[in-house]
Amino acid sequence: MTAPTPAGPLSPAERAAERYTDGEWHRLHPATPLLRGGIVFIAVLGFVLSNLRERIIGFFVGGDEFRGGDPLDEIYDRGWEGWALLALAIVLVACIGAFYLAWRMHSFRITEDAVEVRSGILFRTQRKARLDRIQGINVVRPVLARIFGAAKLDITVAGHDANVQLAYLGSALADGLRSDVLRLASGVRAAEAAEAAAASGTVPVPGAPAGTGSRAQAVGDLVNRRVNEFLAPELDPAAAPPESVVKIPPLRLFGSLILSGFTVFLLFVVALLVWGTATGSVWLAFVVLPGLIGSASFYINRFTKSLRYSIAGTPDGVRVGFGLLSTSNETLPPGRIHAVEVLQPLLWRPFGWWQIRIDTAGRSREKGAAGQANTTMLPVGDAEDVARVLALVLPGFATPERRALIVDGMRSRGRDDWTGSPRRAAWLRPFSWQRTGYRLLDGAVLLRRGFVWRSLALVPLARLQSLELQQGPVERALRLAEARFHTVSGPVRPRLAAMDAEEGVRLFQTVAAGAVAAAESDSSHRWGRVEEPPAPPAPPIAPIAPIAPTASSTREGDPS
Repeated sequence: MTAPTPAGPLSPAERAAERYTDGEWHRLHPATPLLRGGIVFIAVLGFVLSNLRERIIGFFVGGDEFRGGDPLDEIYDRGWEGWALLALAIVLVACIGAFYLAWRMHSFRITEDAVEVRSGILFRTQRKARLDRIQGINVVRPVLARIFGAAKLDITVAGHDANVQLAYLGSALADGLRSDVLRLASGVRAAEAAEAAAASGTVPVPGAPAGTGSRAQAVGDLVNRRVNEFLAPELDPAAAPPESVVKIPPLRLFGSLILSGFTVFLLFVVALLVWGTATGSVWLAFVVLPGLIGSASFYINRFTKSLRYSIAGTPDGVRVGFGLLSTSNETLPPGRIHAVEVLQPLLWRPFGWWQIRIDTAGRSREKGAAGQANTTMLPVGDAEDVARVLALVLPGFATPERRALIVDGMRSRGRDDWTGSPRRAAWLRPFSWQRTGYRLLDGAVLLRRGFVWRSLALVPLARLQSLELQQGPVERALRLAEARFHTVSGPVRPRLAAMDAEEGVRLFQTVAAGAVAAAESDSSHRWGRVEEPPAPPAPPIAPIAPIAPTASSTREGDPS
């Protein structure tokens, strides 16, 4: 038997958004047609008319009667001002009618178990996202939409091209709907009926002008709201505890961009250009210089789009936000992260910088910070930032003991209490064989590898899809094996190569048993509900006694 966890008081935005989760069909923001391409259409139409106006007038008048000149003067001389205005009015009315019809036919509804969107005039489409399959919710505010006080609500669902997007909604409404959808998905119902009844009629709707105010006051309030939206911080201070917020200093962000692989490529191109100039190959300048000039925009865009980057823990999951002019704010509910990788490029090692990537079953349509994929949870951070972010995405690693274990996995050169590779693995991994190793914890496996490019992968056993033990002919001769941990598609590739074959069999059987037990006890898809009474904690995974490797287990997936 489950019961909802105690919920705090609802914000005005959440109160105002409750009427949109009644299971009925609702329409989007009135400016949606313009924001979804109407402004671009009008601009293109104006460009075409301004450049082809002579030919258009000549088509209606005739080639013999109209031989050039300014069309506006010709219309005035012939007395066609009324007809011209009528034609312009017909075109505008037709465009506005098409936009209005598209807006009327585009609606959404939110029920207790799904979010649905239907759209289209001639060809109707309907998309549906189940709440228990939601992987994340992203609130995106492009700079033009912020002028209109609108935002996009991108609901990420597991599966290829399965996302549902509500574009556009009122900015405050988008925040409120995100909270309401997450509350429904977590198993927490709306606020108590007594509180709702007591607060009915007293909570003002965000963005609605006071009924007794003047029109000038309403316009002033609207301007103030738009200014406050532009100047407001990316993350509301009341949405997350301050100690959970991780931010990236601009100087560190700039340094990480300079010390990137793209910079190394640019240095190589510049050296090639200098060599070509010295040897008289002037043609290299015409080939290389345009690319070098365009590289400046690469750094500028990546830097500006990553400003105000922040990661914080909220009651509904990890909140990741960024952006200066166009902002993005995504929430990942608990249990949606299938694998985590902490890695360190070679050029970052002197500064102690790291990056964190994740695997999720679904991805937002919008790009992440600096144009990177949304699977990049921390573009750049120090060891303390890594520990805080891992405590957010995997709460079990928030203890000091777990933090020490993470530091060992990140910095250790091997030969410690991790289960590592045997000495004969140096034939295949001459530099990294000592660092290669794994550790099993309650509900997760940690994989450490890499000497030049360090990497630490963490895989929750409840999210593990399958485990493969592979052994090629060279590995068979050295009595080695490679374990591959299969999760959903993403940038993280959890694997452990050049490990002892017998140790691989023990790891295979231990992880397989632990994954089944973790999946049976997992309830993270309903993170807002608690068990009554609470279930006893699962016993720690005990290692299985050594057994001799068998052909079927050590050679599973053998490509030979």
